[in-house]
Amino acid sequence: MKLTDNEIRDITQHLEAGKPLPDKYRFLLFEDKREVELVWNGKTNEVCNIVLPFQTIEQVDEPRAEKLSDTALQMSLFDIDNRGRQLKGWTNKLIWGDNKLILSSLKNGPLREEIEKQGGLKLIYIDPPFDVGADFSMDIEIGGDTFTKKPNILEEIAYRDTWGKGADSFIAMICERLVLMRDLLVEGGSIYVHCDWR
Repeated sequence: MKLTDNEIRDITQHLEAGKPLPDKYRFLLFEDKREVELVWNGKTNEVCNIVLPFQTIEQVDEPRAEKLSDTALQMSLFDIDNRGRQLKGWTNKLIWGDNKLILSSLKNGPLREEIEKQGGLKLIYIDPPFDVGADFSMDIEIGGDTFTKKPNILEEIAYRDTWGKGADSFIAMICERLVLMRDLLVEGGSIYVHCDWR
């Protein structure tokens, strides 16, 4: 690969000024290592690494009535008490909170070792917001009048599908979470992302 004098001068000016090289130079200099990459405003490689303790608020793991053979099989796979409540392990956990903080805590916290001892995570399924810009208010017709049902404060936070900084902030949000998920999976694990009815 041969660079022109102008290209060499331009690259040198960028390096001396401490500025990043424009993408065209990156691909000219390293053309045999060309990779596909998503680029968006505000992109960063920083990923949350906070560890928060999980607090048990409620435990709902009572087994439904099953055939004796299924129960015997379950007894051999999990340590449970005489009521069917799981005594140890990390399965059957419903963790409430911001999924980024939860994923970070699972990845970097004390549960990581326990998860790996039991075979690790092999499957993650997520149903993220679709970035459709909806606020999930709805019009209700009563008699001849139409009223707009605005989301309550909980619905606004939990179900909003609007992003203050547009698509860039949506991609940043989903990317960081996918990186955390990928780092939690065992080799050969799968992440399924629900995008729409297909």
